[in-house]
This record gives sequence, C-alpha cells and structure tokens, in this order.
Amino acid sequence: MGDTGISGEVIGIDLGTTYSCVAVARKGRGVEIIANDQGNRTTPSYVAFSPASAGSERFIGEAAKNQATLNPRGTIFDAKRLIGKKVEVKGKPKIFTPEEISAMVLWKMKEAAEQYLGKQVINAVVTVPAYFNDSQRRATKDAGIIAGLNVLRIINEPTAGALAYGVNQGPDKKGTILVYDLGGGTFDVSVLEINDGIFEVLATGGDTHLGGGDFDQRVMKYFIDLIKKKYGKDVSQDPKALGKLRRECERAKRVLSTQTQTRVEIDSLIQGVDYFCEPLTRARFEALNLDLFERTLEIVKSTLKDAKVSKGRIDEIVLVGGSTRIPKVGEMLRKAFDGKEPCNGINPDEAVAYGAAILGANLAGDRPGGAILFDVTPLSLGIRVHGDLMSIVVPRNTPIPTKKSKGEYRTVKDQQTGLFIEVLQGERARGKDCLLLGSFRLTGIPAAPRYVRRIF
Repeated sequence: MGDTGISGEVIGIDLGTTYSCVAVARKGRGVEIIANDQGNRTTPSYVAFSPASAGSERFIGEAAKNQATLNPRGTIFDAKRLIGKKVEVKGKPKIFTPEEISAMVLWKMKEAAEQYLGKQVINAVVTVPAYFNDSQRRATKDAGIIAGLNVLRIINEPTAGALAYGVNQGPDKKGTILVYDLGGGTFDVSVLEINDGIFEVLATGGDTHLGGGDFDQRVMKYFIDLIKKKYGKDVSQDPKALGKLRRECERAKRVLSTQTQTRVEIDSLIQGVDYFCEPLTRARFEALNLDLFERTLEIVKSTLKDAKVSKGRIDEIVLVGGSTRIPKVGEMLRKAFDGKEPCNGINPDEAVAYGAAILGANLAGDRPGGAILFDVTPLSLGIRVHGDLMSIVVPRNTPIPTKKSKGEYRTVKDQQTGLFIEVLQGERARGKDCLLLGSFRLTGIPAAPRYVRRIF
C-alpha cells in the first residue's frame, strides 16, 4: 500500500466508552465497517470474568454485557473512566488497569478484523476523545501494544468524524464545519475548515465525563428514589438489582429517541418487588438531563470562540456518537444555530471508526478522497513557575506541529546558575491541578543577581 514502510492494511478503531467499532479502508473497495462474531457492527466495551465456580472464563463484548446483571462484581465497563477497579477472578480480588481492560477490547476488535480480512493485522489508528490529556493518550497507545497492535497514530474522535463526513462529500467539498460528538461517556466538539481535501482543525473542546452513560445515571437515580419512596427498598445497595435497572434505563432512553413515552419494566427487581413497572416520558427524560444538554451547548460556544468563528460562518453541523440520536440534541442545535438543520448523512455510531480507517489508509500510502489532516493541541502546555503557578507557553488549540518560546522567565535567586523546569498540561491556574508531563534541569546559567538573567 505505497512506499511508506507499512505493510498490510491499517485498521481504524473507535475505542468507545460504551461501544467500540473497527473499520478498514482498502484500495478499490472504500471503507468497510467490520462486523463482530455476532454479526454486529459495534461491540460493547465490556469485559467480564466468570466466578471460579463457573470456570473462570473471560468474556468480551456482547457476551460480557449479557451476563452483567448476573455477575456484576466480575464485569467491567466504562474503562475510559476507570482509574482502577477490583474484580473477582478465581475467587480473589484482582486490580486491572484501564490499559489492560482497554487492551482486551482492542484485542476483540483486532480479532474481528483478522477474521474478516483473513490475515494477521498489526497496524492500527485508534481514536480518543479530543479533550484527552497526554497521559490518557499514552495509556491508550499502551493498551494497543498490550493487544498486539502497532498504534501508528492516535486521532481525536471528532476529527475522525469530520474525515468520514468530508470524504463522503467528495474531494471538492469546502466549508467550515462543526462536529458535535456525543458518545456514551464523552463529549467533544471541533471546528474545522475543509478545503479541497485538506482538513484543518481550528479549535476543539470537550468534557471527558459527559455522555449517554450520564443520562442513564440521571434516569436511574430518578427510579432509585421512586423505588425507595414507594417500596422502602434501596436498589443502590444491591449490585444485581442495580445492573437490571441500568440495562432497562438504557433501553428506555433508546426507545425515547423514537417515541414520546415508554415503560420501565423489570421482573424480580429486588426482594419484595416481584414486578416493577413505571412510565417514563421523553419530557421527563429531558428534564432530568437538561443541565447536561445545556453543558454541551456551553462547550460549543466556547469552542467557536476559541476558533474565532461566528455561528453564522458554520456551513454544516455534523453529528457523531450514538447519543446524538436523542431528539433534544437536534432541537437544541437547531435553536442555537438559527434553524440550521444538523447533518445526518453519516452513521453516528460508525463515523469515528470510518474516519480512523481513512487516516490509516493515508499513513499506508493510499489516500481515499485525498484527505490531508492538520490538527491542534487540545490542552495548553506550560511550565510551573514560582508560587506553583501554571505559566502557559503553548495555548490550547494551537496548530501542531508548533515551536514556541517565551522570554519572560528570569532567575529568582542571586547567583543562580541552574533551574529545575517542570512541563505541565492543562487549563488550571495552579500547577498542582495540571498534568505533569515531565521535568528537566537547565544548567550553565551565568551567575548574576536575581531577575537579571532571562531564560528563553
């Protein structure tokens, strides 16, 4: 696939909080979304370990999600949000890192691709939320290594969605687009300029703890409180009952995307409640989550401001992520953009993997649609200065690659000949609230009174 030194196909993997997807772009065939062994084009990002009495088996994907209510202690999901979680393996608690759990999901996607292509797959492009910091990106790459993948590139999810949209529109597509990416666990928004196959990200923003799972939690809390009031039972203290409620609330949320009312029905919910059945309207669902919906609009506005683009300049609003099927999302965006209709031309569940596969083909020397990508740094980079302050050197949304220098730093002690410099990432004023990327010692500064020597 070209003289790039990369042999074989490069798969694109959308490693999602709740669902994952894998795709491949092949010359003459375009982009193909690869179904898993169950015939489904997306796979739940679930991993489970059965109890020792059941043989201590490992399950990934549908098999893991299907047994979650019966085996809540041995089931892991939302790995993107995990720091560490104890699960029971062979009867003993075991701690898995997010990298290990994500690696198992990536391995499942790799396996699906190998079965589809009929050969071993090594190279991949893996997507992450645009607002992931450096540590989270490195952890995702490590997960790929554990899964036996050579991760050629980590790409932002909304950028991948924009690639999918732009390539589908054809090589002559031009304009300013806003990608609104609301998934199961994260929210991202990016503003891009597309011009003859060149994709230039102007700004990106997001929240790594805002998505469909949070909507489910609000609905769950509503029913937990209702059950406590009506039956005197606390479902939150029963893992199996909680698992049943979570599954039913997720189902109800999906139904409300096409209907205005549904019923939440659960057999044998908890001791003393043999049959639970309560109505849930779309209006109630929207009211429970109104502040979360509004939070996404705040991020849209701040990202437009960072991009220095007025809402009137947006030619197209591209919806990515399964949670964009919620009617309230389209309604809010239409109102915010003076009646402009969001684009539904790409499958929101598959767009990110689709775009990742396009980039993968580009890296391998093939260029579906001739796409060329220019991205930005999602978070500011700087150094810790006196008083534990974060001094920004590279502001967020700076086009990359970039080179920046700042001449305002000076020695703070008399006869100082060296400096210990800590490099930080983040938007907080205090260094302790930002991510430490690394540190180094600068020596050889000519001795002089304090404040005399400037450090570039």
